[in-house]
Amino acid sequence: MSFQVPKNTYTGKINVLKLGKDNIGIKVGGEAALPFYSFEGEIPNKPIIAIEVYDSKPTDWPQVFSKYYSDVFDDPVKWAQKSISKYDADAICLKLTRVNPDAGDMSPEDAAELSKTVRESIDRPLIVYGTGPMEKIAEVMKKVSEKNKDSNILMGWVEEDNYKTTAAAAMAYNNNVVALNPLDVNMAKQLNILLTQLGLSSDRIAMDPSSSGLGYGIEYCYSAMERLKIAALIQDDKMTQMPIINNIAPEVWKVKEVKESEENYPQWGSQEERGINWETISCMSMLLSGTDILVMRHPRAISLIKEIIKDLL
Repeated sequence: MSFQVPKNTYTGKINVLKLGKDNIGIKVGGEAALPFYSFEGEIPNKPIIAIEVYDSKPTDWPQVFSKYYSDVFDDPVKWAQKSISKYDADAICLKLTRVNPDAGDMSPEDAAELSKTVRESIDRPLIVYGTGPMEKIAEVMKKVSEKNKDSNILMGWVEEDNYKTTAAAAMAYNNNVVALNPLDVNMAKQLNILLTQLGLSSDRIAMDPSSSGLGYGIEYCYSAMERLKIAALIQDDKMTQMPIINNIAPEVWKVKEVKESEENYPQWGSQEERGINWETISCMSMLLSGTDILVMRHPRAISLIKEIIKDLL
């Protein structure tokens, strides 16, 4: 008697989200089975990796990154191009830190112009995150969407208290939004309901359930993402069927075990090796719990995760 592998039955499917213009477009989502369960259902689009690019040199990055990015730290266009040509980024995640009133207070117009310049200089899709007060981010994303009309950029982020301005801009100029929630399935659903009731198509939304690095609550992240995927695929809950993005790099590289130097903790070994392992294992956990887009930083960790995705698929 032959052994039959037990299989789940799925009634739902993750939405397909398109990033970038037609000539450089990438599709994410679309899976009809749990992560990497290709023996149970179709997984048409692999998870992608977006590499961080900042609008100015980061002041809080460990020194280990200098040998990779020091030649481009002051030029986001060259930084984005290098991330693609040398480190094989599937997309670029531009972090607009200078829009924060405490870090330069860049105007929405200037931030939008920079995002357009970066987008036009690369042949990969663009994700844009802002930092600072939510009111300022909303105004920045309004201009960013206008300057990148019909480009299917992904803009981060919206929350329940301030989603209307950014969502309206996404609808007006054919772009996408990141819906951020604090690791809560019901709050994630509620925000998606509000966005779709406003008129934003459900296939223009990516969920960011919030991320954390290994050892800092990653189990809770895993559980929340897993519940979202189960609701989407097994329970066919339409308001949980948006692809997931994890902006995980900043969470990994701020933890003590990664940022502390070898001089302070010689018993911990190489700081760079620690960081690579921390980012790789954290990202692998996110992959297995259902992410579709990973925002990463270290080139070696990126290479390892790409190998893992290839092997698992």
